Amino acid sequence: MNNVKKMNIKKNDTVVILSGKDRGKRGKVISVMPEEGKVVVEKLNMVVRHTKPRKQGEEGGILPKEAPLYASKVMRVCPKCDQPTRTAHKLTDDGKKVRVCKKCGAEI
Repeated sequence: MNNVKKMNIKKNDTVVILSGKDRGKRGKVISVMPEEGKVVVEKLNMVVRHTKPRKQGEEGGILPKEAPLYASKVMRVCPKCDQPTRTAHKLTDDGKKVRVCKKCGAEI
């Protein structure tokens, strides 16, 4: 059985974080992990990673890195009205399914 969840957030979406240490901050989604229901947001939810250099010239030490967040902890920001909004789905005239802003009705 396939455990992949349907997610409303895609790569390169702008999101706002709803809870946690970075609450209220905005960032761009770097990657999406539908199997775990998580997203990685650029320069938010930073953790430190103790890394050993593996190759010649690679940097080691304590390096900051973005950690995944649960997708339920972030909300999509509409590019038109610039507000956090839930996402609706609508069929276009040619039968294509598109995401729509619940607040202003603009296609995302």
